[in-house]
Amino acid sequence: MDTFIAQYETGLRLGVFAAAFVVLSVLEAVFPRRLRTAPRLHRWMTNGAMVGLASVLVRVLMIAAPLLAVAAAATLASELGWGVFNLTGLPIWLEFVLAMVLLDLAVWFQHWATHKIGPLWRLHRVHHADRDFDASTALRFHPIEIALSAAWKLAVVLALGPAAAAAILFEIVLNASAQFSHANLALPRWLDRALRTVIVTPDMHRVHHSVDREEHDRNFGFCLSIWDRLFGTYRAQPNGGHARMTIGLNSAPGGQSDRLSWSLAFPFRR
Repeated sequence: MDTFIAQYETGLRLGVFAAAFVVLSVLEAVFPRRLRTAPRLHRWMTNGAMVGLASVLVRVLMIAAPLLAVAAAATLASELGWGVFNLTGLPIWLEFVLAMVLLDLAVWFQHWATHKIGPLWRLHRVHHADRDFDASTALRFHPIEIALSAAWKLAVVLALGPAAAAAILFEIVLNASAQFSHANLALPRWLDRALRTVIVTPDMHRVHHSVDREEHDRNFGFCLSIWDRLFGTYRAQPNGGHARMTIGLNSAPGGQSDRLSWSLAFPFRR
């Protein structure tokens, strides 16, 4: 299984990404949660270009340092006997479950750190500068932040030593769940309440994108909702309600944040 998933890793990730984006974009058009403030196509081009540049950067780094690929890191850990899972001999199903949960915790912690450490926040605020909130917002990360994220996940994979298939599966699930949690999607209230007991819903994560600093320092999760509840960073709803809340950053002038050149330079502006 590891060999099959590793062999088709790129195709699997791109396939799930494309399918999730198409489905969520259609649902956003049919069941929108909020009115848009900026043209959709313009934002999509900028946000898509951001993830494209990030992907190129990570691929270049992977040529220089092949272990930045999670599959390669997991395979090396297995061959050398590194990591918790390679020392415990747990049943494969339990290893998969624990790997998914612990990797999600690592991503939650990384996200929390980007709000608390000055230089990381300067990079991460590019994500928050988006004036709207939809599935494409999940793509809007500065390339340098994506590279640092890849290095962090490499360290976690080497420390845990999960099966390569589990590491790749987590990447696929994380990508899809990030798009879902950023979707401009009006879920029925009963469904939102039921889902957010386990996973992060769009209404839950939208609070995190408020211009209100107290609100955007809440709800850091992308996939599992348990971490925000456990660490006391959960907020159920924004103060003014979802329809009236302002999304983005006060330090990001309207209109400029939709431009690729401005977004790439934003971390280095005073």
